[in-house]
Amino acid sequence: MSKADARKLLSAGSGFVDLQVYVKPESRETRLTVEGEELVFYTEEPPVKGRANAALVKALSKMLGIPSSHIRIVGGIRSRSKRVRLMNMDAEILAEKLAEVLGGEDT
Repeated sequence: MSKADARKLLSAGSGFVDLQVYVKPESRETRLTVEGEELVFYTEEPPVKGRANAALVKALSKMLGIPSSHIRIVGGIRSRSKRVRLMNMDAEILAEKLAEVLGGEDT
């Protein structure tokens, strides 16, 4: 995935960047991928007591190298389609990191 393709998945604001992520709980593995033009997070965790949400935050923190305290789910807490806000993040830097993380993925 190119940086330009990754940039299309982002929505920048003043001091933050939002990502739309579709979560598929109770999957066989934990991974982040692009399907069509949508960012999809597969997690082994069930959608119970916030476990899938916590797994998403933890995985994004690890994959993107940012503190989990800078990641918030601001939309879709009880839905599979979520809006995740990354605080103190520049859109271009995030696009670069996403392109690296999703490097081998087809769009």
